Amino acid sequence: MPVGVKQDHLELGSSLRAWAAGLAGTAAVREAETDAAASFATVWKSVVEAGLTSIAVPENAGGGGGDLLDQLVAVEAAAQALVPGPVLATTLVGLAVTRAAGPGAADPACDEVLTGIVGGDGAAVAVAGALSVDDSGARGELSHVLDVVDARWLLAPTDAGRWVLVRSTGWTAEPGAGIDLSRRSGRVRVAAKGDDIVHLPALDDGTVRRLLVALAAAEAAGVAQWCLDTAVAYAKVREQFGAPIGSFQAVKHLCAQMLETTESVAAVAWDLGCAADAGLPAEEADYAADVAATVAFDGAVSVAQDCIQVLGGIGFTFEHDAHLYLRRAIALRAVVTTVTGASGEAAVRLAGRASGGRRRAPEVDLDGADAEHRPAARAAADAVAALPPDQQRAALVRSGHLMPHWPEPYGLAAGAVQQLVVDEELARAGVTRPDLKIGGWAAPTIIEHGTDEQRERFVRPTLLGDLTWCQLFSEPGAGSDLASLSTRADRVEGGWTLTGQKVWTSLAHRADWAICLARTDREVARHRGITYFLLDMTSPGIDIRPLREITGDAMFNEVFLDEVFVPDDCVVGAPGDGWKLARTTLANERVAMAGTKLGLSTERAVELLAGLDSPPAAELVGRQVALATVCQQLGVRSVLRSIGGRGPGPESSVAKLLGVRNRQEASELVVDLHGPAALLTTDDPQLGADVHEMLLTRCLSIAGGTTQVLRNVVAERVLGLPRG
Repeated sequence: MPVGVKQDHLELGSSLRAWAAGLAGTAAVREAETDAAASFATVWKSVVEAGLTSIAVPENAGGGGGDLLDQLVAVEAAAQALVPGPVLATTLVGLAVTRAAGPGAADPACDEVLTGIVGGDGAAVAVAGALSVDDSGARGELSHVLDVVDARWLLAPTDAGRWVLVRSTGWTAEPGAGIDLSRRSGRVRVAAKGDDIVHLPALDDGTVRRLLVALAAAEAAGVAQWCLDTAVAYAKVREQFGAPIGSFQAVKHLCAQMLETTESVAAVAWDLGCAADAGLPAEEADYAADVAATVAFDGAVSVAQDCIQVLGGIGFTFEHDAHLYLRRAIALRAVVTTVTGASGEAAVRLAGRASGGRRRAPEVDLDGADAEHRPAARAAADAVAALPPDQQRAALVRSGHLMPHWPEPYGLAAGAVQQLVVDEELARAGVTRPDLKIGGWAAPTIIEHGTDEQRERFVRPTLLGDLTWCQLFSEPGAGSDLASLSTRADRVEGGWTLTGQKVWTSLAHRADWAICLARTDREVARHRGITYFLLDMTSPGIDIRPLREITGDAMFNEVFLDEVFVPDDCVVGAPGDGWKLARTTLANERVAMAGTKLGLSTERAVELLAGLDSPPAAELVGRQVALATVCQQLGVRSVLRSIGGRGPGPESSVAKLLGVRNRQEASELVVDLHGPAALLTTDDPQLGADVHEMLLTRCLSIAGGTTQVLRNVVAERVLGLPRG
């Protein structure tokens, strides 16, 4: 999924990618490989004609009048085609001068710069060094300047912590070769008179750095996307040992991990674009910038390296474009490291911000679409909140607000926007909805596939909490490969008898009813001979045995079924349809926003860090804060897709994979932060709870399908790689 999420951004990105692909940028890069003074003039002319670098320049200066996210979408598309030339620096100067001038401001000097950029002027940006500036002019040597060739303007910091623009008549450049063959950087010597300088007193250092990180992150997203697409396309057709290499599990997992990283890079670029353009306090925008600096550039380099790995020998040749993208990714990381510090330093800053109480609050602009739902949702929430706590659940059920995405009469048949509004209003009123646990899976299946009698018997009591459920799916020989289950159901008068063993059944010892899969036909394909049963857990022939887990608890159970009778009226759907029913979800899926909390263990790690003076520990905590924030961003982007009517995207699978990783790594980090105190937990209940959480999270990469199986699924269903 690209940086842009909303429909207009998707359309803009699609059209610009098609345009950029026609520029033959990599061919121009190869032609100018050894020419340090190359200006990529032909490509640059097309860039100017398309208005690529001036999308966010005000309309009164001839620009597109767009916002920062519009510009990030354009920069990402250009990077995906490796458009060469001074795109990054020129775009940054246009954005910086626009902000320095302010909305609607009449500043002749700034107008001159912006009009020039729209007309084709290139610009350079100093990423290291500073100028001495006084009334007589500016002087200094800048060791690392981005996009120096044929630049009309130079944006550089001063030793007083401000930024100035210097006309090309006030400086000389010495272009040099660099790792990124698609850009021309160099050294600059400035000896400018006062008339050569445009002072930008309203432009603070933080604004420039945030804009630079945002643009570089958008480029990193484009680089990562090209590398992912290229690796996947090659894996589909390259054959070894008589099969496409994409059918090999190791390659599937590598490509799925590339997707995880690519989605993360796009998400942090998008979030920084939102934060930097939303008028938020600088501290919150800096938080988003540090998340991006922690995640995006290491991520893009990693995906580019993995692309070459999938390509194999051809990826190591100079003739393939893969190394050009790796070079761009490494150069972007070097630029941002020079300006803001390495990713580890950004992580340390991020940990400090989190320790100070800063969080990146997920927000969705509903653009007025909530207005029609707000009054009713607010009235219902207030009415529930006014009741005694023991009456609130029943009121939520009566009003349809307990599970608003369920169809009427059990819910509101609410779409994405209405669901968000209900969530917001219940939260405002202080009403907490109870968790249905397995009932939240059982009841929708009964609603969609059951009989009227089954819906009447089971759905409302489940909502009210009168019935609790467990799930009898997994077996000793059928975990992730559920279709291989062997529990059999034999036809008898009036129903079926079930015989077999189920395992890893959460809360079976407390459940009233179970949803159970059993094989009713052993002569057909294994997916077709399974039936979906509703099983009374008090039935004769059920033996529930607790399984003690590594935590010492016994939440899981083994369940032995010995000719357990299930009447025909407890079969959901037709016999043999169980596999389809097990995978069913209502078309109107649950849409919800994450809160501002970073998750139990990440928040706990931030809390423990306050008592430590350890930069290495701060870096580790900051990286978990960044990962937790990425998971929140992926959730917001998924919500935006749903609001746009596009349904679940790859970010939902990626969010699960990254969320599991975050919970496991953060909980382990918490125990590590305790140091030797973790050797003795008996005297400290909180330490005992931290150790318990660390042990408990080990189940997360197993339950509901292992991480490895989910990566296979992602590789096949999202990336389209062939089955093994």
